[in-house]
Amino acid sequence: MQERSSVGELAEQLRRELDRYSPGGKLPSSRALVERFRVSPVTVARALGQLAAEGLVVTRPGAGAFRAQPRAAAAPAGDTSWQEVALSADGAADLVPRSVDASGVLVSLAAPAPGVIEFNGGYLHPSLQPERAMSAALARAGRRPGAWGRPPMEGLPELREWFARSIGGPGGGVTAAEVLISSGGQAALTTALRALAPPGAPVLVESPTYPGMLAIARAAGLRPVPVPVDADGLRPALLADAFRATGARVLVCQPLFQNPTGAVLAPERRGEVLRIAREAGAFVVEDDFVRRLVHEDAGDLPRPLAADDPDGVVVHVSSLTKATSPSFRVSALAARGPVLERLRAIQVVDSFFVPRPLQEAALELVGSPAWPRHLRAISAELKARRDTMTAALRLELPELALPHIPSGGYHLWLRLPDGLGGTAQAFGSGRESALTSAALRAGVAITPGRPYFSAEPPAAHVRLSFAAVAGAGEIVEGARRLRTACDGVLPS
Repeated sequence: MQERSSVGELAEQLRRELDRYSPGGKLPSSRALVERFRVSPVTVARALGQLAAEGLVVTRPGAGAFRAQPRAAAAPAGDTSWQEVALSADGAADLVPRSVDASGVLVSLAAPAPGVIEFNGGYLHPSLQPERAMSAALARAGRRPGAWGRPPMEGLPELREWFARSIGGPGGGVTAAEVLISSGGQAALTTALRALAPPGAPVLVESPTYPGMLAIARAAGLRPVPVPVDADGLRPALLADAFRATGARVLVCQPLFQNPTGAVLAPERRGEVLRIAREAGAFVVEDDFVRRLVHEDAGDLPRPLAADDPDGVVVHVSSLTKATSPSFRVSALAARGPVLERLRAIQVVDSFFVPRPLQEAALELVGSPAWPRHLRAISAELKARRDTMTAALRLELPELALPHIPSGGYHLWLRLPDGLGGTAQAFGSGRESALTSAALRAGVAITPGRPYFSAEPPAAHVRLSFAAVAGAGEIVEGARRLRTACDGVLPS
């Protein structure tokens, strides 16, 4: 972090001094910059590289860095209003509008402003990411024979084998031949939904559920139909009703540490969900997104549904991204039967393949001694952060209901109190929006609950993440700031 900061500071200083040089004029040598600013040669090289990428300087090997020629004036903006007609001209025939609303996804992707505590993040804080191990893995991967060549379309055989073992367990419930390597969980879910359901079809989803999956479905012209979740996961009776009522042929679910509730599908419901889907002639897309973010006190985890599915009902999605870094986008799709070829065909048409250096780096990472150490470390740290956040919320915000404390994942799902003189529904999205805005003014970013529902929500909620913050101190301070925000929004 310190090196990146000094690179930015030096680049900004050099940017301010560029007016001293005429176009084509030579900047001081790298050695002179090292001595003047007391930074490393690497910092100087990276700062000059940043200015070169911005088109402000030109670097010439052996000659130095020179101020670039002035940029030509930007062409005046054209009239793009015609696109509104073009994008919607054939929309009347669409059973489901194909406009894409990415707001629910962007909440967890956007970087907060300086000083804002990130309770809305969807990834590990940099201090929790295995940066050193990933860097070493990427360096070793780059030296592997053929590392920069074209990989097999399905992915490297060794990586497919590793994912197969992690999904199917030691009994070999899943084979490498049934695994495709994909570019992150979001891409894998997109491939799965495109393969399994035609535009206009219904797709059953948990309620509440991950907004990114709802966005995928709607962008593909699918119609999300909610199936309520309780503390034990999907409710089988309501799932059976939904299949009968809609004729759906796809269910998307997160049986382990569901987003956002944190629920784990109860043992007695696992077989029921598969049986109901099988009788409906439907697929179950199992999004196993945070299996590697289990907390230290979780005990033994249930196997993926795919490990107990000989009939090919389950299309399984597994990813390394949540346990590593947002940019380490390596995941797997596992399926058996004819559907595997359709998944493969769609993925090849969409993206060809996952870059081989990244696949090689994933192999190096998961095969290194650093990988199990990293998983043990984040398991302990996430438990500690979860406990810190629950204690801080009980102290500062006892009026927010926390019905379930998960033993895995990185967030808590809280229900807001009902509004005075009205129902939860009447005050739901408005109160969530007001609280989200007030929290941001108080210096803490939170996630409103409305985007997690595909239909009208039964109550107002917020989701708070404890993985994207710097540590326990920020969690406590974030709860204090949230108290300030709630005082002006929630009923006393």
